[in-house]
Amino acid sequence: MPVMLDSPVAVRRAAMDLLARREHSRAELTRKLRQRGAAVELIDSALERLSEEGLLSDERFLESFIRSRAQAGYGPLRIRDELSQRGLPRAIVERALADSPIEWAANLRELWRRRFAALPVDARERAKQGRFLLYRGFAHEAVSRLLRGGDEE
Repeated sequence: MPVMLDSPVAVRRAAMDLLARREHSRAELTRKLRQRGAAVELIDSALERLSEEGLLSDERFLESFIRSRAQAGYGPLRIRDELSQRGLPRAIVERALADSPIEWAANLRELWRRRFAALPVDARERAKQGRFLLYRGFAHEAVSRLLRGGDEE
């Protein structure tokens, strides 16, 4: 039987249960609580209180998400798109990516080494490697430079 989120205490408890599993953005929590039947007024007040208490932070969510996706081998373009799809403002996402200590060129090289380990010998192999790296969210210029052999450490 689904839990009814018809009181401030129930909405807060549901939000804290979600935050206990992982960091969430305010937009994500709002969406999830709405899906569970909570009223917008109750959600807003509960999330405002959680923010004031330091339990909900979009900045902390961004840092955690960017670090996690970068470690999984994704580049800044893909991460930016994923965060935009989660309802975060583009300006905040851009700032978080710019402030991130992640070395994207090093991540690109490491991903390429793990996946391919050798420069492409023909156009078909170059296209294959390029498509993979572009799909992962790395900039076209960086991928091209790497596949030409010009991005050595």
